[in-house]
Amino acid sequence: MMQRQEEPAGTTGREIATLAGGCFWCLEAVYEQLQGIEKVVSGYSGGARPNPTYEQVCSGATGHAEVVQLAFDPSVISYRDILEVFFTIHDPTTLNRQGGDTGTQYRSAIFYHSPEQQTTAAQVIAELKGAGLWDRPFVTEITSFQAFYPAEEYHQQYFQRNPYQPYCRAVVAPKVAKFRKQYLSKLKKVG
Repeated sequence: MMQRQEEPAGTTGREIATLAGGCFWCLEAVYEQLQGIEKVVSGYSGGARPNPTYEQVCSGATGHAEVVQLAFDPSVISYRDILEVFFTIHDPTTLNRQGGDTGTQYRSAIFYHSPEQQTTAAQVIAELKGAGLWDRPFVTEITSFQAFYPAEEYHQQYFQRNPYQPYCRAVVAPKVAKFRKQYLSKLKKVG
């Protein structure tokens, strides 16, 4: 049985961000590589059912979105920077859909943990709208965080453990490559 978590274990003194932007495998694969991100957990948020399973979330009946919950060091990476990456790696103008993934579980949402996060999210969206980068209106929800339920273990670090799985090759890998090219200076050092 999954347990509700307010904050990933071992993250005392760090900030938390909870984001939904389509399949959590894509978001997780990107955020794991950013400097200042200390922990990434795939899971479910924004719904009514406690301790949902992947199958229940996929049915669309729980109201949950697939999310990643990030523990980050704000002295290394700001919440604003996290959101700027977020809007680079998913389409905030498609309602309940990212590419071929459809349903409310794939919606674009920011679950804020503080009034400051709420304000920053609204500012970033307003700036992006003003920049005219998209020709359709934003549908990203800005919602108060209520609960987070970690996804089943086989979903954690999915891309890292399954890089040759067809969905990973066709969908996740191109997003990761685009992200790496654009944010090269912000990547964690390897070795």
